Amino acid sequence: MSIQQALKRAPRFPTRALSTTARRRDEVSSSSLIKSIEEENKGVSSMDHLLKVVRERTNPAYHRIMPMRIPILWSEALLNAAPRPTKEPSQTKVVQEDPLAPRSMGDSYSELVLPFGTSSELMEQYTNASGGIRMGKLMEHLDSLAGSIAYKHVLGPTVETLGRIQERGFYIVTASVDRLDMLAPVDPSRDLRISGQVIYTGRSSMEVAVKMETIGKGLPEETVLIGRFSMVCRDANTHRAKPVNPLIISVPEEQALYSLGEDMKDRRQALALRSLSRVPPSSAEAEELHSFYLKYGRDDQPNDGAERVWMGSTITEKTMLMFPQERNVHQKIFGGYLMRLAYELGFTNSSMFTRGPMRFLSLDSISFARPVPIGSILRLTSQILHTTPSPTYPTIVHVGVKANVVDVTTGSEQTTNDFRFTWAQEHGKGSPIPRKVVPKTYQEAMLWLEGKRALEIGAEIRDLRTR
Repeated sequence: MSIQQALKRAPRFPTRALSTTARRRDEVSSSSLIKSIEEENKGVSSMDHLLKVVRERTNPAYHRIMPMRIPILWSEALLNAAPRPTKEPSQTKVVQEDPLAPRSMGDSYSELVLPFGTSSELMEQYTNASGGIRMGKLMEHLDSLAGSIAYKHVLGPTVETLGRIQERGFYIVTASVDRLDMLAPVDPSRDLRISGQVIYTGRSSMEVAVKMETIGKGLPEETVLIGRFSMVCRDANTHRAKPVNPLIISVPEEQALYSLGEDMKDRRQALALRSLSRVPPSSAEAEELHSFYLKYGRDDQPNDGAERVWMGSTITEKTMLMFPQERNVHQKIFGGYLMRLAYELGFTNSSMFTRGPMRFLSLDSISFARPVPIGSILRLTSQILHTTPSPTYPTIVHVGVKANVVDVTTGSEQTTNDFRFTWAQEHGKGSPIPRKVVPKTYQEAMLWLEGKRALEIGAEIRDLRTR
């Protein structure tokens, strides 16, 4: 159904009756959005300072220790996956410490230093075409780091080897990525430190804060990115939720971080409830969508000098076979690898849309619906969801990337991941004529509104941070 058809079929209500109900719902929606934006900005702004304070209390001897899996051949992994006679309980050896032993925040702190400023060989592996750093590869590291931090929290700060999942009795997966906000460009002439720690624990979940900082060369350290991962722990045999170690809170800064982590979890649940896949848009959003359609969606109306681009024509796809070399400890495709693929496809799409280079602003969300099996066919589909100008950039682009596993026997597809990114076109680069992405169907209109919400939150975060 097109937007025009949907608007024609929409029921007509008495203006007075609609206004009272709509106004109340809009007031709630607006206040919720403002509160969400304030909390987002508070989290990004204060987390950097709090993480620095808490890091000073950690033991440097454990900073570089991260539980790593024992490498095994893919042939051995296939053999282990084959059905075997069930062993007696007494024959099954489980090596695991008390999973509920309390941990401090410092116990899970981990860091990785990438010596870009001192190693030209390493820099060569990460350099993009313009001489900058490939952000997709850094995202791959962030996801790996978040997983190691979560395992370190459960296993303890001195454990260097993860071992076999069945022996440990549990595994940890990434449930979602709330945000990754770029605070400054990455300077490729300086070393880069990636670090993080668990800041909040639920019954079986953990909130992990990560950050990237440029260091070295006698200059002050500069934080260039702040991000948050949500991790969940599962029983290796039943695959149900498994309790994780509680956190010990020792100082006010740790309490503040814990509260931020708790707010993130609550806010994620609240935002899910107001998702457009569950509830209709507010009357204010519907009115804005209608005005936008009248201005840009009709052929008989001028577009104020902007070039109209139908959302359906911005789709870019990439179909790949998933090889075992990209597997994780659970013998599934590594989530960080999927992040890199999605980032690079989204960047390519946004660059083609604006016809010029783009600057990465934020990863707005990632949801992990199900794992990607090794040997499966993965279809990545990118689409421009919303565009808007700003005082700083000619065009800001919100891009969605959906990952689907294709069943070759039936042709059906299952969504495994949904990624949302934001890029900005820099002044003097790209198309001189502004381009507007315009939805044509009702489904595209809902994606357009979701993108609008994400860009509004991102704009408020950047504006408040600047002020």
